Amino acid sequence: MAGRDRSLREKVMSLEEAGSFVQDGMKVGIGGSTMSRTPMAMIWQLIRQNRKNLSCSRAIVSTDGDLLFGSGVSDHIITSWFAQGILWGLSKVMRHHVEKEGKNYEEWSHMGVGMRFRAGGMGVPFLPMRAMLGSDVLGQRPEAKEIDCPFTGERVLLVPALNPDVALIHVQRCDAYGNAQIDGLQFMDIDLALAADRVILTTERIVSNDQIRRAPDQTKIPFFCVDAVVEVPYGSAPHECFGLYEPMMKHMEAYVKQVNADPIEGMQAYLDKYFHGPKSWNDYLALIGMEELLEASQRGRSIYND
Repeated sequence: MAGRDRSLREKVMSLEEAGSFVQDGMKVGIGGSTMSRTPMAMIWQLIRQNRKNLSCSRAIVSTDGDLLFGSGVSDHIITSWFAQGILWGLSKVMRHHVEKEGKNYEEWSHMGVGMRFRAGGMGVPFLPMRAMLGSDVLGQRPEAKEIDCPFTGERVLLVPALNPDVALIHVQRCDAYGNAQIDGLQFMDIDLALAADRVILTTERIVSNDQIRRAPDQTKIPFFCVDAVVEVPYGSAPHECFGLYEPMMKHMEAYVKQVNADPIEGMQAYLDKYFHGPKSWNDYLALIGMEELLEASQRGRSIYND
């Protein structure tokens, strides 16, 4: 935080420009959780830019992890749960790449991932917790250290801080400076924004700073954490963005069927069509289809209004 430019300046740029912040071999934190507020547009861009050897961390990974492994962008994913979603279970793409391609799925507990981001955001080297003690997960994580608390004598677990080089976070709205407002669950995004060296915000829409100031309590990520702002409507598609659209289930079901039938060729065909084929994000959305986008929007608004 001390080394960041804290001036109030406009940071709006294109997906291509924001993608230059991420270089091969970097540690990349991904906001949202499971199929919620996934920064899919930025992942789409990194795959198109053929980034390699990224170490990616996220609260709970869904089909975004399939895409990161299957495209070759990432060879290391840190998370607490890796599946294609609650409806479809364990990812066959993940299993193939971990079991046969030597890629690393580093599993922590939900609390463990959260506390690691929290420690990174606080600027401390570790934080203590009780979760994972006595579990099989702890046996796979030599990075965590058990100690006797110097105050109570109780056994506690120390988990190391997680400080990504770049964080990718998608939000409902922000201003041109990067003041971001999040509706619904915040997941670990605030800690992630504080922990990362740089933050790329994608947003459903850019609003005026005056509008942001009318509801300052809704601003969850402040401008001085943010380095890039990219306006991308439906930026989580085919995942959901609370209050605006639900997951695009027809597309997701077709995707799961295709890649589970053949985790190599099925994934490559999907990437060729939806990631390497379109010339722009709008072209990508057109491939998903207007009918599916409108249905997802209708369902998203009805849930929000209820």
